[in-house]
Amino acid sequence: MENSPKIEQIELKYLSLKDFEVLKEVFVEIYGDVPDAYWQKDELRSLIDIFPEGQVVILVNGDIAGCAFSIIVDYDKLSDNHTYDDIAGDVKFKNHTEHGDMLYGIDVIIRKEYRGLKLGRRLYDYRKELTEQLNLKGIVFGGRIPNYHKVSSELTPKQYIQKVRTKEIDDPVLNFQLSNDFRPVRILSNYLDGDKDSKEYAVLMQWDNIYFEKESKAPSSQKSEVRLGLVQWQMRSYSSMEELLHQVEFFIESLSGYRSDFALFPEFFNAPLMSKYNHLSEPDAIRELAKYTEPIKNKMAELSIAYNINIISGSMPELIDNKLYNVGYLCKRDGSIERYEKIHVTPDEARVWGMQRGSEFKVFDTDCGKIGILICYDVEFPELSRILAKEGMDILFVPFLTDTQNGFSRVKLCAQARAVENECYVAIAGSVGNLPKVHNMDIQYAQSAVFTPSDFAFPSDGIKAQTTPNTEMILIADVDLLALRELHNFGSVKNLKDIRNDLYSLNRNK
Repeated sequence: MENSPKIEQIELKYLSLKDFEVLKEVFVEIYGDVPDAYWQKDELRSLIDIFPEGQVVILVNGDIAGCAFSIIVDYDKLSDNHTYDDIAGDVKFKNHTEHGDMLYGIDVIIRKEYRGLKLGRRLYDYRKELTEQLNLKGIVFGGRIPNYHKVSSELTPKQYIQKVRTKEIDDPVLNFQLSNDFRPVRILSNYLDGDKDSKEYAVLMQWDNIYFEKESKAPSSQKSEVRLGLVQWQMRSYSSMEELLHQVEFFIESLSGYRSDFALFPEFFNAPLMSKYNHLSEPDAIRELAKYTEPIKNKMAELSIAYNINIISGSMPELIDNKLYNVGYLCKRDGSIERYEKIHVTPDEARVWGMQRGSEFKVFDTDCGKIGILICYDVEFPELSRILAKEGMDILFVPFLTDTQNGFSRVKLCAQARAVENECYVAIAGSVGNLPKVHNMDIQYAQSAVFTPSDFAFPSDGIKAQTTPNTEMILIADVDLLALRELHNFGSVKNLKDIRNDLYSLNRNK
């Protein structure tokens, strides 16, 4: 860096035939003056004619400091052990096709005096942006391993790559490519004729475009920008189920008016209907409440279609074969309904009501990505969320009911942890107020919120939005699913990718 020229301007531009003589000098400087050491004018003309966007030079203070050439190939038609000559040996570059699916890098060079300025990274970044713009699957190229000749009598190319990865061996080319998010795919033998330093081996390196979308004749209705609507529900007395449903519809209509994609209700939001059974024992009262679950579910299903919104019904008690469960329903706006259960019941639910533990949890496919739903206490068990994350969950919804700030803090802190460790969004919604005429409900404490991972694309505290504590209101927050995809691949840390599956594993019991 001390001997590098003073930088006044750096510019990236398309290659022009006017650059030929200067480029020839650059190639001769690096590779020598043998006839095959530099690109011929007819070859550069062909590259510019067939794919001008793929051929760029980088200028420092107006002087050419480096260049990058590439073509588009149909990856499936390439031989597993192709050579550099197969890709670039034909002056017409017949392997190039506008209908291909991968960008193939055929050359990147940086003049010696400009090395150390990270100009190569700029060229790689340009290729990545071009790949995204053209909706290609990714980038591939044969990468040299110039230090391999030093240890070729002791190590196979595979062993060499592994030692470079673990920093036991330094290879400037391979290290650079690995640091730029390229991954080794396979070893190519006899790749570049005369490459004695690499023993004519190369490593096929690949970068995957996470934004690639396969063309489909069927229109896609799945969204990447998703609007979440949360209901912070006020516990109050209702004279009938119809009156409670009027309040439900009011919130759904409000959220729909703001074009929300989801409406999330809290756990046991229908508990006020137990007031008319307060003369019964607590187990009998909640079993009477369970009789309202089916009609409330059916009404929510109607409202999801009428207001074009996916409704997560919080949770309600349900009797199956005289056993009591804590369940909820995902009422999709396409008319379908799916059920979920509380897997871990609290000691109070089991002791006072005789609530049974559920046994099924899953990822739900929606028009806004894959979602998971865990009821209250379930979010305090990280294994459930991790399994859902492994199955592709983008958003975790958590309807909850907590009476004290201590209980709420457990839900909140665990929900935030789930967002970080599973690289997903987590939305929690609870109830506020009190029910003096309903046993075992007491005072409610809640602050509904939407949590995010903690990285540069997200709020630094991991909180997208939150309500005023203990106040009836709605909360609306937009979340970006594409930001999650980028986080999975390029985040400061990669919680999902860095799991040590070689030491431990987490799987469903059959």
